[in-house]
Amino acid sequence: MVDTTQSEAAPPKDEPRGCLFALSQPPLMIFLAVIGCLILMAALHDLLLL
Repeated sequence: MVDTTQSEAAPPKDEPRGCLFALSQPPLMIFLAVIGCLILMAALHDLLLL
């Protein structure tokens, strides 16, 4: 039979997740990539065309 008891080394379930977990979410990464591209395009426009 399969042992389904939890070991003592398992992390507690009440532990809050950190900032790295939030940054790993795809919608947030897409949003940050779009904002970063807009800032980069504005900076290149200022440097090269003005």
